[in-house]
This record gives sequence, structure tokens and C-alpha cells, in this order.
Amino acid sequence: MAGETISLIGEVMTFIDITPKAAFSMAGLGFLGGMLSGFIGSGGAFIMTPGMMALGVPGIVAVSSNLAHKFGKAMVGARKHSKMGNVDARLGIFMVAFLLIGVKLAVFLNEHIFNTLGKAGSNLYISLVFVVLLSGLSLFILRDIFNPNHKKGANKPTGFAEKLAKINIPPMIHFKVANVRVSLWFVAIIGLATGWLAGTVGVGGFIGVPAMIYVLGIPTMVAAGTELFLAIFSGAFGAFNYALNGFVDIRLVLLLYLGSLLGLHIGANATKMVSEMQIKFVMAVVIGMSAVSRAFAIPKYLVDLQMANFSAGVARVLDLAATVTLYGGAIVGVIMICRYIMRFKQGQKLKTHTIHLKEHSNRDSA
Repeated sequence: MAGETISLIGEVMTFIDITPKAAFSMAGLGFLGGMLSGFIGSGGAFIMTPGMMALGVPGIVAVSSNLAHKFGKAMVGARKHSKMGNVDARLGIFMVAFLLIGVKLAVFLNEHIFNTLGKAGSNLYISLVFVVLLSGLSLFILRDIFNPNHKKGANKPTGFAEKLAKINIPPMIHFKVANVRVSLWFVAIIGLATGWLAGTVGVGGFIGVPAMIYVLGIPTMVAAGTELFLAIFSGAFGAFNYALNGFVDIRLVLLLYLGSLLGLHIGANATKMVSEMQIKFVMAVVIGMSAVSRAFAIPKYLVDLQMANFSAGVARVLDLAATVTLYGGAIVGVIMICRYIMRFKQGQKLKTHTIHLKEHSNRDSA
């Protein structure tokens, strides 16, 4: 799949040739992203945005098309999580206003960089954001997983969130579903950051979800469901603003939908069969691999901008490493989810079998 972007005065025209192979790859990318999105609670764009870029789609087009795809997918995911009691609508409503401001700022900055530095500059900016934030986030989650004290107060705010809960900066608001009482200012900061990130790279969930968990002290399942509720608004608003300048490719959106709706259904159902630590572990692995993938892609963009010089052979190896690491991380994440599901079902079968044996034994003794 090759992508070419031509910028004219007053308008941006984007031409992307979609071959049958590329269309299949795009639908497969949607499935991987959808499954991880339903399981983790983020929009899945930490896989889909760099995945589209690896297929030759300009970064800004990948972000904007993913936001359009994210809107409809988030409605399905939020509805499913809402039925399971994982959506705090009150928290989501308070965050939306700040979320939209963040999206607007991100769209303005992304378009400015694209118009100034072109496709390579936009790709470099998006990749740098991915590497910096995803690396730090992955390490932070891993530290939490291997913290020997993580089981203490499993249903209560711990660590930084516990300290933050003691800070009373009016107005203080209680969120019933999340079972936390926090300052509106903290909610506003997280909403703004989530919106900016969603508009910059196509997903705010990998900041929004951990921030709700570790800063506000919200249970992982509720944070995942609430983020999908927020993604409805960030996706629709971001896609609309990018579409005004012709950056949304509806063909990419439909192909992503084709695969992601099935993946989303599987991922959301899987959350009922796993523990919070298992969800966090999958999140850390996939996010960490995505960060490494974008790091491998950066040298190519530097060469395109004439900021560095690498041989053709080195450039090809790094490009291949970026693609393998990205898809490898996604596939590993999906395999982990499937293994968790199989273990849960095997445990359920064993439990049912044990109950039947006890019933049969009781009947024989009677």
C-alpha cells in the first residue's frame, strides 16, 4: 500500500492506493486493534495508527481516519461495558468539555506541523509522541504489576491516588460508579490530556485509562468502560475537525470497522474472565512493543527530513524491525487474551465437573 500526499494552496488532497492485500491488512489491523480496545479500554490506536503508517498511510491521515473509526466502535464498546456496570457516565460527562478542548488543540498543532514540514515531519512528530509516552506508561504499569504491595486495598485508591484523594480543592465531586471523591480540577487535567492525545495520535485511552486508575483511584474495569464512553466524543469531534481539511479517508474507516467490531466483541467479553492484573499485564506488553516499533521508525523520518544519514540497507532493516515489532506485539497481546479466556473456561469446566462428582457421591451415599 503506497501513500502520497499533495498539499495545495487552501486545500489538502490525499491519494492512497488500496490494493486487495492492503485492504486485507487493514481489516486485520482493525481486528487486532478492536480486540485489544475491548479488553484494555483504549481506542486501540496505539496499534492501528502506527499500523496504518507502516502500510504507507501519512500519519495525519492515519490519526484522523482512526478517530472516525473510533467514534462508531466506541459506541458499541461503551454500550457493552455499560451493561456490565463499567461506565461512570457522571465522570464521563464532567470530562467531556475538557476533552474537546484538548482535541481541538491537538488538531491545530498536527495540521500546522503537516503544512510546515510535510508528511515526514508529521510522521516524526506523531512517532516521537508515541515513543515518549508509551515507553513511560509501559514501565509505570510494569512497576505496578510487580509491586509486592499492589494487592493491598485492591478496591480502594492506593499510592499516588490515595494521597490525591486527601487533597480537597473545591469543587469536590463524588462519582458513584467509580466510588471515588476527587477535585474537579484533577478530572479537568486528565480530560484535557486525554483529548490532546486522542487528537494527536488517534487514541487518548492509554493515558486516560491509566490516569483514571493511578491518579483518581478508579477500578480498572470502570476506567476501561468510561474511556470508551469518552472515545465517542473525542472520535466524533476530532474526525469532524480533520475532515474539514480533507484528512479523513472513509475507505480506511470502513476497512477498520470490518475487522474491529468482531475483535471488540471478543475483547469486551474477555474482561469478565480475567483479573485486573492480567489486563494491566497485556496493556504493558502491547504498549511497550508499540513504543519500540515507533522508535525503529524514527530514523527513516529523520532521513526524509535530511536530519540524519543512514545507508539504504540500515533503513530497510529498521523499517522491517518497526513492522515486525508492531504486529508482533499486537499478536502477542491477542494470544495472551485467548490464553486467559481458555484458562478461565477450563477452570469453569473443572469446577462444574467437581460439583457433579459431589452430587453423584451424595446420591450414592444416600
